[in-house]
Amino acid sequence: MTVATTHNVPYFSQWESAALVPEFVSGTASAAADPLWESSGAETAEEYAFWAPRMCGMACLRMALGYFGQPVPASVPLVREALAAGAYVRDGDQVQGLIYAPFAAWVASQWGLFAEARPELSVEEVDAEISRGRLVLMSVHKTIRTLDPRPAQRGGHLVLAVGSGPDHITVHNPSGFPEKSQQFHQIPRVDLARFFAGRGVVLGHTQ
Repeated sequence: MTVATTHNVPYFSQWESAALVPEFVSGTASAAADPLWESSGAETAEEYAFWAPRMCGMACLRMALGYFGQPVPASVPLVREALAAGAYVRDGDQVQGLIYAPFAAWVASQWGLFAEARPELSVEEVDAEISRGRLVLMSVHKTIRTLDPRPAQRGGHLVLAVGSGPDHITVHNPSGFPEKSQQFHQIPRVDLARFFAGRGVVLGHTQ
């Protein structure tokens, strides 16, 4: 049986105003109107609005850096570094990423952390990594925030697994809803399979 373990990981949304995520997700508010957009390090509100919906991986990385005692950069400068490292590929308004192998190589070289791309990753392996004191970026469908009974697919969005227990995985969700599914959201194991794509990235201290 899995022993309950939860790491005290700081939380960052992929939008600067975490309280406004429902409005950003629904389209009733534009990310360009985020009153805290300048905190992202973007040069313009438009630059921030382009990247905010695409920064789940950078939000997860910022959480992990905070947990492992590293300085936490602002989100948009971090995206620029990730682009330079090949972890994202931008072509006009299209972005490919997060690309796991170059992302893991960048994290290892830049911060000296253990970082391993896992193109095949089981829930049991997530449990094992959590028990070792590591964190796991998990590829899930974005509607995991509401435990949608019929998600369109598996994968496409990244959450950070920060804990596990006999009947759940605990995640920080960069696009979760406030007071519901942002911090320490317990995803029942019986629900996880319809969202989780079976891949991700493991982060931890070097041994």
